[in-house]
Amino acid sequence: MSSSAHLPDITGVDESAVSHGKKTTSVYVYEAPVRLWHWVNALAITVLALTGYFIGSPLPTQPGEASANFLMGYIRFFHFSAGYVLAIGLLGRIYWAFVGNHHARELFTVPLFSKAYWFEVLTMVKWYCFISKRPNRYVGHNPVARLAMFFMYFLTAVFMVVTGFALYGQGTQAGSWANTLFGWVIPLMGQSQDVHTWHHMGMWVLIIFVILHVYAAIREDIMGRQSIVSTMISGHRTFKD
Repeated sequence: MSSSAHLPDITGVDESAVSHGKKTTSVYVYEAPVRLWHWVNALAITVLALTGYFIGSPLPTQPGEASANFLMGYIRFFHFSAGYVLAIGLLGRIYWAFVGNHHARELFTVPLFSKAYWFEVLTMVKWYCFISKRPNRYVGHNPVARLAMFFMYFLTAVFMVVTGFALYGQGTQAGSWANTLFGWVIPLMGQSQDVHTWHHMGMWVLIIFVILHVYAAIREDIMGRQSIVSTMISGHRTFKD
């Protein structure tokens, strides 16, 4: 990274942590709990998406007697289990935002009222669309990543947990913890089928987010001359000139 390309103050990172000249610099960014949450969360979303699809579009039939088949039951079990993992993981991730380093808080703190931030967002969008040269590099999440993580992932994940447990509460029936805590969601949104529909649409928002997230991460690894994917394994981000 050339000395003329600096990190703006809105990122809250240490400019001296990025390499200058021809050397490669490694910076410790993501702590172990964040990395563990990331991969467990990715697995949970994968299981939820696959099982959720079949819950919404069940297989038309199964061979043999109905009493000898419990495939949809297993699918629902794995869906509910992954839902618990997603919800508990979110609570843990929120907790770590308070006790972890400042990079752990970037998921929840988006400077929406900063003009400089939106300028950086536009610059990064141009970079992703191949219509501008490489912009400033960031030790933590870049401005577009922070925006997408908060609005496409975090808010959608909270919505999926709330609507998911509301539907789960229908099965556990009145008096269960799920129905007691989330039963209000169904009449608020109209009826059970409305919640099903919005829950299903939320799944596609998360799938689109995952596609964009993987694209951006791999692209930055190749074209941005910085580690993205491996950073969520080792915790260290490296920068090359």
